Amino acid sequence: MKLAFICTEKLPAPAVRGGAIQMMIDGVTPYFSSRYDLTIFSIEDPSLPKRETKDGVQYIHLPKEHYREAVAEELRASSFDLIHVFNRPLNVSLYKKASPNSKIVLSLHNEMFSEKKMTFAQGKEVLDNVSMITTVSEFIKQTVIERFPEAEDITQVVYSGVDIRSYPPVWTMKGSAIRETYRKKYGIGDKKVILFAGRLSPTKGPHLLIHSMKRILQQHPDTVLVIAGGKWFSDDGENQYVTYLRKLALPYRDHVIFTKFIPADDIPNLFLMADVFVCSSQWNEPLARVNYEAMAAGTPLITTNRGGNGEVVKHEVNGLVIDSYNKPSSFAKAIDRAFTDQELMNKITKNGRHNVESSFTFTHAAKRLNAVYQSVLTPENKQFPPPLLSQNLDLSSINQLFVKAKS
Repeated sequence: MKLAFICTEKLPAPAVRGGAIQMMIDGVTPYFSSRYDLTIFSIEDPSLPKRETKDGVQYIHLPKEHYREAVAEELRASSFDLIHVFNRPLNVSLYKKASPNSKIVLSLHNEMFSEKKMTFAQGKEVLDNVSMITTVSEFIKQTVIERFPEAEDITQVVYSGVDIRSYPPVWTMKGSAIRETYRKKYGIGDKKVILFAGRLSPTKGPHLLIHSMKRILQQHPDTVLVIAGGKWFSDDGENQYVTYLRKLALPYRDHVIFTKFIPADDIPNLFLMADVFVCSSQWNEPLARVNYEAMAAGTPLITTNRGGNGEVVKHEVNGLVIDSYNKPSSFAKAIDRAFTDQELMNKITKNGRHNVESSFTFTHAAKRLNAVYQSVLTPENKQFPPPLLSQNLDLSSINQLFVKAKS
């Protein structure tokens, strides 16, 4: 089977500039390259050749300025059995016209079917041209079918994952060694470390963590907040918000460290360095992949009850979930608990690692996607994995897993 992945026009694949979509593509690629003839389209990058075949995968990098048209031209010259379009529903009709005999699967990583993103007529046209839609969470699925109920039968939740090999948990010899190395690298020593990792944006909420430091330092004066990320993935430039964060952090001096952009390969090491990771999202997060990463590393996890986060993170089972997500005091209280309640932290980190090993690796994600592909290519044999792995989110089944882990 000839399979095409069409990345967005924002960042290149492989994920040399980061990006959740690009990292997911990198993660599932080995699974599909060993089974199918795989071509991956993405934008050009100075660090990448315009065309190359690597590990059995053909990468085609096209100019960002007219990316969608260039992709369509490539599709006309090829013959793909299935085209997977990542997060760009408005490009589907163009690609279908360019390759009318191809089946198209669309994956959604944000609220792309909202009224802000497309008209009702455009949504109908997309549904006419796709064979299946996958979403990264039940939350995103609901944003589609609430507006387009007819999409329910062709919409399947496919959770993302991590490369478990890159996250030796902190309680292993390898994980412990990495932790020590990176604490020396950042001059942290034996201090308590809070980690934030992500784009420096108000929607991600790092300002709330800086605000919370006043209370945290009163209780734990040996604490350091590490803020890893740039204003836009690999872009470490200044903007108004980044300037605001740095000004906000000035009173705390060496208690707040800005690392700037961290390459994807180095991110697991930061999680191992931390005593607690905080996903401080203020917007309705589709389902932040940092939740998976913290669980994989065995790092205590605090996340906000926004969007899809609460689908995989259960309060006091594999993390702490904050409902009052816009209050610095809520973060300070949860962080204090992470520092002081070691019995609970041991339980939630072991549960989190178990959840990732059993359900949220890239291999799990790839198998779920493959089940979707096969249902499209051979509809008479339409079959999805069992409930927990099916991504047709069965909350009762998942909750049973967490209850079992909790006991």
